[in-house]
Amino acid sequence: MTIGWFIFAGFLALGIFQIKRLAWKQALLERVDQHTKAAPIKPPGPSQWPMVLRETHEYKRLEVSGLFRHDLAVRVRASTVLGAGYWVLTPLLTNDGYWLLVNRGFIPLDMKFSLKNSHVLASDQANITGLLRLTEPNGTWLQSNAPGSNRWYSRDVSAIAAHQGLQGAVAPFFLDATANTAQDRAAWPRAGLTVLRFNNNHLLYAVTWFALAAMTLVAITYLLVIGRNDPD
Repeated sequence: MTIGWFIFAGFLALGIFQIKRLAWKQALLERVDQHTKAAPIKPPGPSQWPMVLRETHEYKRLEVSGLFRHDLAVRVRASTVLGAGYWVLTPLLTNDGYWLLVNRGFIPLDMKFSLKNSHVLASDQANITGLLRLTEPNGTWLQSNAPGSNRWYSRDVSAIAAHQGLQGAVAPFFLDATANTAQDRAAWPRAGLTVLRFNNNHLLYAVTWFALAAMTLVAITYLLVIGRNDPD
């Protein structure tokens, strides 16, 4: 019987967890919808960086101007709707004097070296519109970033900035460039691939766990009744 109560409590806890995840996911979807539909704004400056939080700033539309340093770009492993490949993260020295890493978009695996050699020691002025994204430290749960080998599996702003030797202030977030024209949507790197649609099955999961908890409770109750009615 003790095991039955333990199983019931476990199912109940899982259901409550999914309800909390549902509230979190709904807040995320609402935030993404509001931020991506708003007019682009200037990125937060250095004095505002300590206040940049996931709950208030992620996916805000930004517009920034500066000088790209293509020779300091890194490639971060990526998996997108276009297949496996790399994100191209290029440091932008903004007109306000600080560095901002810009995810210029996706390239397939076979373009890694051809693109790498196309902008050696090049830089150019740019005006970029994109979405604010928070840094992704350390790597993924399967693979850790290896700066010494220049292998990157997540967009870790501070580690990339240190490895590339960026001098001065570096924004603690990066910018996912958006595709604003047909040319942007056809060029490489391919911008505009930020994932903005998220599965939201938490209500179904919660109902499933609560149903299992109810079934377990019914079974426990049945066993208790049988036990009381058992003459032995």
